Amino acid sequence: MSTGDGAYIKKLNRSIILERIIEYGMISRADLSKITGLNKATISVQVADLLEEELLYETRQEHHTVGRRPIMLAINQQAAYVLGFDLDYKKIHFSLSDLLGNPVKTGVMELDTINYEEIVQILEDKIRSLHEECKSSKYGLVSVMIGVHGTVNKDEHIYFVPKYQWHHKNLKEDLEKRLGLIVNVENNANLSVYAERVYKHQKSDNLLTIILSSGIGAGMMLEGEIQKGYHGYAGEMGHMILSPGGEPCSCGNLGCWEKYNSEPALFARLSEELGGATLTYDDLQQLLKTEDETAVKQMGSFLFHLAIGLNNIINLYNPETIVLNSKVLESTPNAIEEIEANLHSSVSQYREIVLSNLGDQACVMGACALAIKHFLKVPKLLLDLPEEPQLYMEETKPV
Repeated sequence: MSTGDGAYIKKLNRSIILERIIEYGMISRADLSKITGLNKATISVQVADLLEEELLYETRQEHHTVGRRPIMLAINQQAAYVLGFDLDYKKIHFSLSDLLGNPVKTGVMELDTINYEEIVQILEDKIRSLHEECKSSKYGLVSVMIGVHGTVNKDEHIYFVPKYQWHHKNLKEDLEKRLGLIVNVENNANLSVYAERVYKHQKSDNLLTIILSSGIGAGMMLEGEIQKGYHGYAGEMGHMILSPGGEPCSCGNLGCWEKYNSEPALFARLSEELGGATLTYDDLQQLLKTEDETAVKQMGSFLFHLAIGLNNIINLYNPETIVLNSKVLESTPNAIEEIEANLHSSVSQYREIVLSNLGDQACVMGACALAIKHFLKVPKLLLDLPEEPQLYMEETKPV
């Protein structure tokens, strides 16, 4: 065996050990050996290194039987922190997380600018502030992951963000040069589907999530891996043509799916029919509750077009689980049943369609989870769903 082979095997064993400790929460050396199939000597050497690096700590499990309590191993979740961003239109969600995906601080920054340089400065200032707060930990802030509502290639360059009309931006490089930190940029839907897999649908290898918030994005996991396509642009299903020659879209085409099934499109049509009133989710829920004729009609059209789009996607990918992330659908009684009632094709096969309960935190949760996976270098990450932390708002002015 060459030296290189030995180093690779050592690295592989380390990743397996960390993955299992995260999965089980606390585990003894003996049980770790049984579960991984690694011998006790290998476990001992690897664990000694991880304890020295302060990525693990030892504790004793409480039990009520006679005898000595076994020494357990657990992840030192405060050894390092990761930071996730969801760079949405006119607002930025962020979450600072420990190594087990528990949010330490989350918030929303409201923006009144769409200028690229100004938003880069806003991100830099926030990252610097949170980086300072992490300095007391062993490794500090180790990674920043930014979700973008647009096309991002495999080199993490932004190709196009329709809502901002940004073309060919290198946000990763622009921030890394200023900060000296690792920054990754990913499509928001890819991060959202990763969050669903890590926190909720842990046994679903063929998972698809559709986000209907500011536009329509789709994240796909096939055979347990995020699917990005040749350049990295896969999943832009909001821009498949649903109605040829239909409403103009910011992408340049006519009749895109998101012009009929994004939540802003629904609110715009409903507002127009109700005389231009500004509507909230609570307003929509109340209108549906009182069976307002206009609201019921628009919601029926919304669910009908959604089923058409889903039918196309199901036939293309044959997913096991489809997760719909939509606040509108959450407040619509029997939404899933009505959607499935419009799926008539005998060739459309899937296991289940469900509503997400991660909401607008899905992207930042996925960003933090993927950053943890990269830092710990584990092949697969499964985390417990954290309690929702207190959010706070920040109104951010142009710099």
